Amino acid sequence: MIYIDPPYGIKFSSNWQPSTRKRAVSDNKPEDLTREPEQIKAFRDTWQLGIHSYLSYLRDRLTLARELLTESGSCFVQIGDENVHLVRCLMDEVFGSENFCRLISFRTTAGDTSNLLPTMGDYIVWYAKNREMVKYRRVLVEKELGVGAGEMFDNLEGPLGEIRKMTDEEIRNPNKIPTGWRAFGKDNLKRAGFSPTATIEYEFCGRVFYPGATHQWKTNFEGLERLRKANWLIIAGDTLRYKRYFDDFPATELGTIWTDTQGASDKMYVVQTSTKVIQRCMLMTTDPGDLVLDPTCGSGTTAVVAEQWGRRWITIDTSRVALALARMRLMTAVFPYYKLKDPNGSLSQGFIYKTVPHITLKSIANNAEIDAIYAKYEPELERLRQEYNRLTGQTLQSWEMPRPQASAESESERALAEYWRVWKQRQDDINESIRRNAELETLYDQPEEDRRRVRVTGPFTVESLSPYRILGTEDIEHRGDSSLRAEQERDFARTVLENLKKAGVQNTIKNERLKFERLEPYSGKFIHAEGEYVEQGKTKRVAVCIGPEFGTVSAELVREAAKEAVKHFDLLVVCGFAFEPQVGEETKALGRLMVLKAKMSPELQIGEGLLKKTGSGNLFVVFGEPDIELRRLADGKLEVEVRGVDIYDPTTGEVRSSTTDEIACWFVDTNYNGESFFVRQAYFTGAGNPYERLKRALKAEISEEKWAQLYRTVSMPFEKPKTGKIAVKVINHYGDEVVKVYDTHQI
Repeated sequence: MIYIDPPYGIKFSSNWQPSTRKRAVSDNKPEDLTREPEQIKAFRDTWQLGIHSYLSYLRDRLTLARELLTESGSCFVQIGDENVHLVRCLMDEVFGSENFCRLISFRTTAGDTSNLLPTMGDYIVWYAKNREMVKYRRVLVEKELGVGAGEMFDNLEGPLGEIRKMTDEEIRNPNKIPTGWRAFGKDNLKRAGFSPTATIEYEFCGRVFYPGATHQWKTNFEGLERLRKANWLIIAGDTLRYKRYFDDFPATELGTIWTDTQGASDKMYVVQTSTKVIQRCMLMTTDPGDLVLDPTCGSGTTAVVAEQWGRRWITIDTSRVALALARMRLMTAVFPYYKLKDPNGSLSQGFIYKTVPHITLKSIANNAEIDAIYAKYEPELERLRQEYNRLTGQTLQSWEMPRPQASAESESERALAEYWRVWKQRQDDINESIRRNAELETLYDQPEEDRRRVRVTGPFTVESLSPYRILGTEDIEHRGDSSLRAEQERDFARTVLENLKKAGVQNTIKNERLKFERLEPYSGKFIHAEGEYVEQGKTKRVAVCIGPEFGTVSAELVREAAKEAVKHFDLLVVCGFAFEPQVGEETKALGRLMVLKAKMSPELQIGEGLLKKTGSGNLFVVFGEPDIELRRLADGKLEVEVRGVDIYDPTTGEVRSSTTDEIACWFVDTNYNGESFFVRQAYFTGAGNPYERLKRALKAEISEEKWAQLYRTVSMPFEKPKTGKIAVKVINHYGDEVVKVYDTHQI
């Protein structure tokens, strides 16, 4: 299954969260523009070509989604009413109109503040890879009297067979229904079509009924007889119908209108979808152990739901904030422990689900036990009817049900009371047979729970992809042309410098921005531009080094650029999309030269001429370096302490320290191999305590002492690494990651 919740193609930035701690986001507010590629591409009012570019963006993802699905797989796309019609047409094109399954509407809010009809919800467009092979599990929801599917049950049957309409008060409040009375509806007993065994006359209660020449009963004569013996037939005007009791099946199949999904109860993300919406889609189309993909991670709702229900999952996002939120949410989640069919603990056989009996017309019509039970009691009932007729001089028919008196004083009243006692016993036995032979429906949303256990999220990894180039046809044909590559590099450098001059360099603190008085190209070997800026009233010189368009800034590049800049400049700004961990050691003051690494927004890779002008935003951001101390202990072991983050103030040129409140989490690789970072110790700091919920849920299992080991700024002692290096990764609330590498030979 693939679940896609893309931006709806409207309102630039209004649903793009810039920080894990900020959910109030304003449309087109400059400080809320994260300038990430998905935010830029996802909203049609950021493209000069409008909705056409948005649909092209979405079509690329849908085409890939179709190729990733199994033949029995499903793809769900969540969308608003502004573009649902366009997305439906787009999915017809990608998946084929014959593979359309359903259009689901679900409620999200109590209504907007529009001066027109308020918008109450959104839509889910469901397509299958192959509708003829699609996996589908019926999802059932509880019925309510007087609501939805429960509206048809507007009649009552008493313990002695009395029948009456429900009152308005009983419909509004089912608790007002007297004890022993059953709600039922009068359902149609006919269907279209002719059948020699079912298009027949049938006598009931002294009247003959015929379905019509072009219709038939829903069962044959034998089935009709069993319905009569079970007391399920009823006359409605001139039509023969059958009784459907409300309690014959406590659930109803989920339809395409979901009114009970209003909002997420514990929102962490500005546009977080209710877990109930994704849960239903997942339970309908997957089994435990199946793989679920969400390429629009957001706050990780799909991953959390998949984790709870035993599905494997992959979730993807280009937003650092979204990934930081999802990671924290998964690591703090607590789930019920569901019982498994496999005693060895494998998911392959699924969960042990609760089941409920489903009494249907078919199950009664095919139940031969009813004939035997009816035959067992009928001689006694016939004798009592004859006795009653003799004593009263009347003719009591088998279908007639005169109510017995509360106090049976006369002989005839006692005969009638005995008749009713035997009749009630027969019906109880028949009803028991009906329940025993009913079909069992599986409640896929109600696995049996082991309340002695609790589950947390299993192991998962966070992977990353470096920026890469997508070659067009012309690029492929001429990729060996060095002049073409040189021209492309010049265009990229020109784009970076034009935007850098306009935007300046921002740190994570509001109003702290390095502004250039002048910035011009420079024909150095590693320096690409030079200019001037003002610091505390003094004009100073700045050099700019631009990293590769598709690649990572190396420590060697920073070192060589610093050597070239140290004699003539006060500040070196190294711009890059990604930096090697070792670069941190090069971004220190070199004499009077201050070296800054400025992370460029991936928006700069999109290309000129495609975007509307939306302001400078945070195109170049210099993040603080973590203040870390590595110590050797008395026993020879090592430990790491995180003291905070050193933040450079571009307006003053000063470096000041901040507390660990800005650090969401930090990890230590105690044996760093120089290539891959392995989390061997993990700690969680930051303002507040986002993991308090997990701590409360597991308080019976985790001691305060052990919890304190997780929520700390000093690592556990560790042995000196065999590689001679350790690495420390620090992540802030914006999802920005900084890795520092230490050589332990000098400790």
